[in-house]
Amino acid sequence: MAAIQTNGLTKRFGEDILAVDSLDFAVEEGEVFGFLGPNGAGKSTTINMLLDFVRPSDGSATVLGYDAQRESETIRSHIGVLPEGATLYDRLSGREHLEWVIETKETDDDPDDLLEKVGLEPQAAERSAGGYSKGMQQRLGFAMALAGDPDLLILDEPSSGLDPTGMQEMREIIADEADRGTTVFFSSHILGEVEAVCDRVGIMNAGRLVTTGTLDSLRESLDLDTSISLDVETVPDALVADLENHEGVQSVTVDGSTITASCAATPVKYDVVTQVGAATSVLDIVSEDTSLEQLFNTYTNGNETRTGTGEADVDAELDEVETETEVSA
Repeated sequence: MAAIQTNGLTKRFGEDILAVDSLDFAVEEGEVFGFLGPNGAGKSTTINMLLDFVRPSDGSATVLGYDAQRESETIRSHIGVLPEGATLYDRLSGREHLEWVIETKETDDDPDDLLEKVGLEPQAAERSAGGYSKGMQQRLGFAMALAGDPDLLILDEPSSGLDPTGMQEMREIIADEADRGTTVFFSSHILGEVEAVCDRVGIMNAGRLVTTGTLDSLRESLDLDTSISLDVETVPDALVADLENHEGVQSVTVDGSTITASCAATPVKYDVVTQVGAATSVLDIVSEDTSLEQLFNTYTNGNETRTGTGEADVDAELDEVETETEVSA
């Protein structure tokens, strides 16, 4: 059974705005799935439909085998959610927020254990959340999402507001949860974060899912260059000429005793190493694969925002929905 399954999931706002267009994808149990796309691509709308905060115009979705619209209450008892831009009750302390979630979910979690896990200091937990920094709000929201040992975590921009140390800690927690069998579905603009923890990714653009797969499979499916650098004892002129003429080598540069070859595909790098090693002594090798940023830009045409009109209206409607559901998630 897939942890998340969508079939033709579609959302229109009014007659002119198609926010999500016939979305079909599955997230398998126990995997970490990164959900990517430019601003306005339809990611938040998709998440809101999975949580039944927004009703689809067409199609269907299941979460943990339950219908996302008809069985939303059951779903919420089995998942943890960290929505983007969630606000807290200013007058309540961090501990009171967490105790409220634990009571609502009817779990036996120890608040201190959850606070320690997300790195929120005990003194801070006793303070009113109205004085929290963005990073502290995010840590508390993550602790609330972890309450009840959820089978599925849905995280929308989980590292927002965190410093580099906090981001690293967040990645470690996500990895630990996945090791325990928890499915993690998260949206992030921080591509390095996705690359570090995800088993697979899906990339949205202009309301459509343009691709899904492992990073390795996506790299192999595109004609993007990948480079390899070799520190060598000597750089024979004939070697450079031979490399430039090798099929699949797009360019060769020499910087002192370092030869860098830009290759059309990963297997070509092995040919380069073999050819260089036959001509001179190789002291070190650095191989660079196509980055997630290159993949992202290729699949989204480098777009930062969706084309078309009416995006502000979509954002306004979603902001209104999210305001009503921020803490209840």
